[in-house]
Amino acid sequence: MATACPPLSLPSTSLLRGGRSARAGPRRRQQLSAVRCSAVGEAVAEQASVGTAEEPLLVSAIRGKKVDRPPVWLMRQAGRYMKSYQSLCERYPKFRERSENVDLVVEISLQPWKVFKPDGVILFSDILTPLPGMNIPFDIVKGKGPVIYDPLRTAAAVNEVREFVPEEWVPYVGQALNLLRQEVKNEAAVLGFVGAPFTLASYCVEGGSSKNFTMIKKLAFSEPEILHNLLQKFTISMVNYIKYQADNGAQAVQIFDSWATELSPADFEEFSLPYLKQIVDSVKKTHPDLPLILYASGSGGLLERLPLTGVDVVSLDWTVDMAEGRKRLGSNVAVQGNVDPGVLFGSKDFITKRIYDTVQKAGNVGHVLNLGHGIKVGTPEENVAHFFEVAKGIRY
Repeated sequence: MATACPPLSLPSTSLLRGGRSARAGPRRRQQLSAVRCSAVGEAVAEQASVGTAEEPLLVSAIRGKKVDRPPVWLMRQAGRYMKSYQSLCERYPKFRERSENVDLVVEISLQPWKVFKPDGVILFSDILTPLPGMNIPFDIVKGKGPVIYDPLRTAAAVNEVREFVPEEWVPYVGQALNLLRQEVKNEAAVLGFVGAPFTLASYCVEGGSSKNFTMIKKLAFSEPEILHNLLQKFTISMVNYIKYQADNGAQAVQIFDSWATELSPADFEEFSLPYLKQIVDSVKKTHPDLPLILYASGSGGLLERLPLTGVDVVSLDWTVDMAEGRKRLGSNVAVQGNVDPGVLFGSKDFITKRIYDTVQKAGNVGHVLNLGHGIKVGTPEENVAHFFEVAKGIRY
């Protein structure tokens, strides 16, 4: 059954332009004069023309090229809301058992691809996966989350942290990325991801997740040289990891700085921004065409600072209005997002309206449609299917 298009609520003069990386040259200043939706069946039938032999739709959009519609994928699209994933978890109950096995990583990564055909297929993994290779033991405990058994709170502890060599410690990641590329070809972009230095340091200093971030702020404000040493080690290691993922098939890499927004703007400029910029600069020296995406939840207070990292895409959470976010970010960066994950618990008509509102405000250049955070546990699969159907039926 076809889905009716909601009316466009904003006049064309208020539509914000899309972004393009400054590295890609002068950007097109185009406006979204109209958005139309196709019947669901039409969207599915047209899928064959979405990717090209040379480049997936998602990569083209990030580079500021003219595309017919915004590419779409969802953070945590492979995960606990899917019945197929729940069934697999019954057979393999430990998270690391699932995330560190080539066959299982590929199977889980492809579960949403086989059902929804998103424009991005992201590797099933965790930002903490590199830690054992850095001499930082950890585990992910059901009902508790990540646990760092020996938190890093002294100079001596930080000195024991080693540089991460992906080839030695996570060969299954490279193997999985290669297999994913073979499977999806260029019908979708294969996405890798890493944790940002401050976020990784937060887990390692706090000993796991935190509500108040007392321990890492104590370290930052009383012994900053220790924290800077740790941040630099994570920076070098994540450069290694991003390059490794790209060399094994990742066509774009997302950097998650989930906890950087716990910092004040001044502290972000000291403890996060320089290291993110160093990562981007180092990766671009050897992989200049690799799109880098930065996501930091709750980043409204830091938004103008995020493009200073040099990333190609800033991923917005849902607490920032997309039109305002476009204006604040400037014209030289693409944008991703930013539908509230809670919208997927609403009616199909409501989901449709929110998709169109987001796409209209983002403009028709340099936008990747996504949620403003990961899919929530308990999200109805039929609503996720509807999200993709509507998104792929959009035409600029």
